[in-house]
Amino acid sequence: MAVAVQQLKRVAGKNIVTPKGFKAVGIHCGLKHKKYDLAVLVSEVPASVAGVFTTNAIQAAPLIVTKEVVQQQKQMQAVIVNSGNANACTGKQGMLDALLMQEKTAEKFGISSLLVGVASTGVIGEKMNMKPVLSGIEKLNPVDSLEGSIQFSQAILTTDTVTKNTAYRTEVDGKEVIVAGTAKGSGMIEPNMATMLGFITTDAAIESDHLQNALKAITDVTFNAITVDGDTSTNDMVLVLANGKAGNEPLHPDHPDWEAFIQALHTVSQDLAKMIAKDGEGATKLIEVEVSGAVTASEARKIAKTVVGSPLVKTAVFGCDANWGRVIAAIGYSGAAVNPNTITIKIGEHVVVTNGEPVVFSEELVMLYLKQPEVKIHVELNNGNGKGIAWGCDLTYDYVQINASYRS
Repeated sequence: MAVAVQQLKRVAGKNIVTPKGFKAVGIHCGLKHKKYDLAVLVSEVPASVAGVFTTNAIQAAPLIVTKEVVQQQKQMQAVIVNSGNANACTGKQGMLDALLMQEKTAEKFGISSLLVGVASTGVIGEKMNMKPVLSGIEKLNPVDSLEGSIQFSQAILTTDTVTKNTAYRTEVDGKEVIVAGTAKGSGMIEPNMATMLGFITTDAAIESDHLQNALKAITDVTFNAITVDGDTSTNDMVLVLANGKAGNEPLHPDHPDWEAFIQALHTVSQDLAKMIAKDGEGATKLIEVEVSGAVTASEARKIAKTVVGSPLVKTAVFGCDANWGRVIAAIGYSGAAVNPNTITIKIGEHVVVTNGEPVVFSEELVMLYLKQPEVKIHVELNNGNGKGIAWGCDLTYDYVQINASYRS
């Protein structure tokens, strides 16, 4: 994706209410024992909306409700979010509960229920305890401050160890435009989409159809380029709300500042995707796999994601073992077109394979490199011009422990 625009700047504070006209808050309502578990994001005015959703054939009631808002209304003014319960595989009652959350949120903020999205994350197959949720909605008082955005980002977490926030500013029609985002995600991360919730806000003016096309293209090379454990969830989504409060002329692909906006949206999405991969359950390292020289860019991304998703590669990185054989094996079973006699592999700056054959390298130096918190593996296929990147994490003892006791 072209990123020639140079005016993008990171925003100190990194929060989703920095764009004009947004407020947020998170509280503890009682779905969890102590931690924040209910949150709302509100725009002063109806915002253009775009969304990407899980490809799992089993889809939770909140996701179905939200998808209809995105596709039918193409506008959204509020999103109500809970953690601690996914409201997935809960039958007719689950759908009634999701619709009730939508209705009560609309009543609370004096807006149409058709402009309210609903998102839930947590345990699958347990009916929602609606009493604390409904009383909690009445207690939600969103603010346009850092405190409100932090509370929101905390309330959406499940097994995450850290909140995930980012924001950038750019210029459109000479006016400052902010794009900001927060996300959750730690396990069951095999997007297209996966167990993650992502919320991106911007005060740019842009029609929903153009925003949807932009988000879809960017998702393919950001959120869909991460993997933790290969599982795809039932619930999760990325939403972008654009309320136009910056006052620019509506953006479209022929607008002179289109690329500036795309760069900001791409950078926010990539930041959040990498934060999710880095915070994989039990993870100690972020792994980046870059593939070049593939037949196409999509083939390159396919290979990169296969390598970073390989349990054997992930455990080798955890153990600081320079076992490049696991990397080349993953390349081979990726399903992409490769020539085994032209493959070069580097771990960091250390070349370990040239033209498909081993080269002499220092095991000690590579082991020291693999102890770093971020590990990069580069694969050159010499088979075309396609390039692609994917992100993941190592696989540790703690991952098994966390998922063996998730419901207890």
